[in-house]
Amino acid sequence: MPSRARSMVTIHEGRPMLELRVFHDVARALTSTLELESVLHTIMEQMANFFGPETWSLMMVDDARKDLYYAISVGANAQATKNSRIPLGAGVAGWVAREGTPLIIPDVASDSRFSGFLRDNPDINLHSIACVPIRSGDKILGIIQLINYTLDRLTDNAISFLYVLSDYAAIAIQNARSVALIHELSITDDCSGLFNARHLYRLLDEAVLACGDSGKCFSLLFLDLDHFKQVNDTHGHLVGSALLGEVGAMLQSCLTEKDSAFRYGGDEFVVLFGGADKQTAIQATQSIYARLHDARFLESQGLSLQLRASFGLATFPEDGNSVHSIIRSADDMMYDVKNSTRDNIAVAQRGMLNPFKSLWSFDGSVRENQEEKKKDPNLPVARHEDGK
Repeated sequence: MPSRARSMVTIHEGRPMLELRVFHDVARALTSTLELESVLHTIMEQMANFFGPETWSLMMVDDARKDLYYAISVGANAQATKNSRIPLGAGVAGWVAREGTPLIIPDVASDSRFSGFLRDNPDINLHSIACVPIRSGDKILGIIQLINYTLDRLTDNAISFLYVLSDYAAIAIQNARSVALIHELSITDDCSGLFNARHLYRLLDEAVLACGDSGKCFSLLFLDLDHFKQVNDTHGHLVGSALLGEVGAMLQSCLTEKDSAFRYGGDEFVVLFGGADKQTAIQATQSIYARLHDARFLESQGLSLQLRASFGLATFPEDGNSVHSIIRSADDMMYDVKNSTRDNIAVAQRGMLNPFKSLWSFDGSVRENQEEKKKDPNLPVARHEDGK
């Protein structure tokens, strides 16, 4: 237990067993699970039993939006408020979150700091409120508030007890965030910012299982940057690593919420198009292809590098009905491009989308593909502004 909690808690003579039971239940929740929601619900249930408020809630700080949102809200009017957000500094909860100072107000209407807020928000049925910050070091993580509590239950000892529970909440939130961070680091490639190959195999296992049971499909795209070694040879490996980061960001910006992108290794990337049939995936791949053609990389470093890539696309289950076989199909298509024209898209069971592509080199020059053959009128052709 935090030192502040130990120094403030005195067991109330009339309610020793209840307080001990609350401590026991909350401590057991903290040590038995890392599920944040489960621990916080336990803490809030104990508060409800102990203080008897009409509404009790836990709000979290959204640092990006500079406001509070409801993580838990129980009791009267809880349903109406759960989707509300409160700017930092607004009302009692916003003030406590901004200042980091607890407030216990038996009559909010008579408090000059907040009486105006009540007049501007007449629908809020607020008479008394206890609001304490959830603090980790100097950082405010959120607040706990008890609205219209039973006044005779809020003794000095009970207020100290409220601080203890807020410390428990802070421990639970920090534990959950640490676990989430460790998990994120374990599945993320630190160079590109995309998922890593380990996570690709995990998601493919899940996708094959889900699609196999439901009869749905997904598509897998492999792309390998053309002549990337020349970037490292010309500009150095630090530039090469920064370039991979920008390619990762570009890929991420091309995805829908159903899609995922991965760095497979070296300068090879993978995109999992969730729920996409072959034609949908071809269109998505052509969009990525066009974005890569239009992009200029590392302009912030005084460079303006162009990149091209060899793309290979396959669809589950028609091009492979297992993790191994669908990867093999997409990878084979990518190498068909890599070993012929480069800067092109090959699709399993359809071949090259642009079979007459000229070979592309890193310096922007082109050389004739000696293996061009007569155009197949049945073969789809990707068209782009640069005519390639």
